[in-house]
Amino acid sequence: MARDGEGERELTRDAAKGSGRKGGASPRRAAPPGRGPRPAAASEGKPRPQPAKKAPRPTEGPEQGQTPSFRRPAAELVALFGFHAVREALRVKRRKLLDIYATQAAADRLEGEIANAGLRPHIVQPEDLTHRLGATAAHQGLMLEARPLEPIDLSEISSRSGVVLVLDQITDPHNVGAILRTAAAFGVDALVTTERHAPEMAGVLAKAASGGLEHVDVVAVVNLSRALQELGEMGYQRIGLDSEAPVDFAELRLRRPVALALGGEGKGLRRLTKENCDDLARLDMPGPIKSLNVSNACAVALTLTLRRLGI
Repeated sequence: MARDGEGERELTRDAAKGSGRKGGASPRRAAPPGRGPRPAAASEGKPRPQPAKKAPRPTEGPEQGQTPSFRRPAAELVALFGFHAVREALRVKRRKLLDIYATQAAADRLEGEIANAGLRPHIVQPEDLTHRLGATAAHQGLMLEARPLEPIDLSEISSRSGVVLVLDQITDPHNVGAILRTAAAFGVDALVTTERHAPEMAGVLAKAASGGLEHVDVVAVVNLSRALQELGEMGYQRIGLDSEAPVDFAELRLRRPVALALGGEGKGLRRLTKENCDDLARLDMPGPIKSLNVSNACAVALTLTLRRLGI
């Protein structure tokens, strides 16, 4: 016969077993007075937002002491360097883009443009680009390998402003680049130049153009005199800028479309170029220095032309 105390302990253990959850879990606590069940989160039952699209992951740089695998120079390969030149090539997409090499800082700066162009940057050191481009190249940590722009014919010029520039053997890439930058700023339709005695449309020229090369059509011709004749047949007023001309450009009567011919550094317009112009005009300057650099003369002539034509 069990003792009274032992029976009470048995009844207590049995009551504890009956009140617990299966598996030995602790009993659920009752909610405090005045507090209802916990509401469901607001996001339950709604689709989760998709993560933002990430830019292509940069390729790893070369091992220390190794040189990046740049493409060999070739006729169908151009190297563009400098922030503005590379950025505009990525944005405009007028040429086939191959590969981009950049320092980490430069790649981060152009992350969106590089991703939109479908490229993955090769991360390199500044000295790698200097070794590839030369000590004088101001590459700003960027180099883009691409194909040359597709050439066009005189007949393919799309007339918007009605203004075309003709370069008569201007060989300095800095001057031609500055002219292209000015041409892009003024909305010039095209730039006509000679195949020979003209700088390559890449590298230093593209850097000096500060992106303008991607916005102006370039027509390269074998015979500039013949090209001027064709422009005349197309209805262009052909004006040659000559410091010795008898007429001030500001007094010249203008009509659209117009082609402005600019001569090479030092020698100016050649004889046949002058003979195939409708008018020769000079730029009269009010100060003690009467002559201008060809790229500056181009900017002055374009300012006068567009203002007088109401463009």
